[in-house]
Amino acid sequence: MTVTGSTLVITAPSSSPTPTAPRRAAVRAAAGRGPGPYRRLFALPGTRGFTAGNLIARLPMGMFGVSAVMMIAGQRGSYALAGAVTATGLAATAVVAPLTARLIDRHGQARIAVPATLIAVLGSLSLIACVRTGAPAWTLFASYAVTATTPNIGGMSRARWTHLLRDSPAAHHTAMSFEQAADELCFMLGPVLAAFLCGVVFPEAGTLAGAALLLTGMLVFTSCRATQPPVTAAPRRGSPLRALGPLLPLFLVTGVVFGSMEVASIAYLDFQGLGAASGLVLALQAAGSCAAGLLYGTVRARSLKACVCALAVLMTLPWAAAATGSVPALACALVLAGMATAPTMVTAMSQVHARTPQGRLNEGMTLAVTAIFAGIAVGSASTGSVVEGAGPVAAYAVPAAAALVALAIALTAPAGSRRPTP
Repeated sequence: MTVTGSTLVITAPSSSPTPTAPRRAAVRAAAGRGPGPYRRLFALPGTRGFTAGNLIARLPMGMFGVSAVMMIAGQRGSYALAGAVTATGLAATAVVAPLTARLIDRHGQARIAVPATLIAVLGSLSLIACVRTGAPAWTLFASYAVTATTPNIGGMSRARWTHLLRDSPAAHHTAMSFEQAADELCFMLGPVLAAFLCGVVFPEAGTLAGAALLLTGMLVFTSCRATQPPVTAAPRRGSPLRALGPLLPLFLVTGVVFGSMEVASIAYLDFQGLGAASGLVLALQAAGSCAAGLLYGTVRARSLKACVCALAVLMTLPWAAAATGSVPALACALVLAGMATAPTMVTAMSQVHARTPQGRLNEGMTLAVTAIFAGIAVGSASTGSVVEGAGPVAAYAVPAAAALVALAIALTAPAGSRRPTP
């Protein structure tokens, strides 16, 4: 109420929001009732823009390895050389990726991710030039190792969701489920697109397209500055490696599950005379995981122990199906097994968010991804030996055994403590 002269004036309270009110209201809407959880999620300002760039830049992650193998083997006639070059790149990534992530946490996504992406693209172009001109083999190793500077786009996207939804655990769970589904989708479509480009267009087309998509997507992603997590000048305390110590073995063993399942399926289908169908059958597993990830984002999150327990049970199905000699039964078993992987990864990544020290989230997630890649390499190598020694059916025992080891780790791991919210 206000008094003007002898007149009493009753005024309504001011409804003009503060500068942060629209974003806070949108976050509350994302966690509340109304349309579906994913529609509410992308109602947040700026999320559609950085997600579009994220998906464009993430697709090449499933293209580069296949493209390099097909390009080098096609031009040099050696799968051994192609495999060695890609393995060198994986080893370089294990060393360089956490360092790149640390710089991103310290100086901001746009300042580090764009130069790091340009270096990686130059490495891809150098690899193409060296393959085409018949340069010495060591130049192939050096060129592909340079691509290890590629930023972890999935980790940066998850860091943005974590910043935007830090006051809404339910919406954050939905966002992490979407990110995992996006991982599965890109790793399902990437190899198919790479194989098509290298086989139908020309051998270098897959690497060229992957480099162009990576750079384009990263520029779109980093141009969305409003959703970028802020960089603080406060000293960074705590070590992500020490904080995630109990979880990294779980990610490593989960990677063994992924790598061994892929090699076992390829070997089994080749033994059945259906080697050309390997990509389609493996895509079924990724499709099951993608669908389960999207569904998991609409329900309440389960405990990590429950998810890994389901993983251990369902990973026995492909082994049992392969023993019957039925390819359709194997395909169904792979779909069901794939449906256990996304919830496990979403829940495990949530543990990474809870344990990682403040201001070092991207580094923590990159360490987890690096452990998965290392596990994939171990699983692929060990399963190849089992295939040669005991046959393709017995090879499915490797992912089943690795899932049991993951369950043992989850049951004995100490509970994580949530990091303080700024």
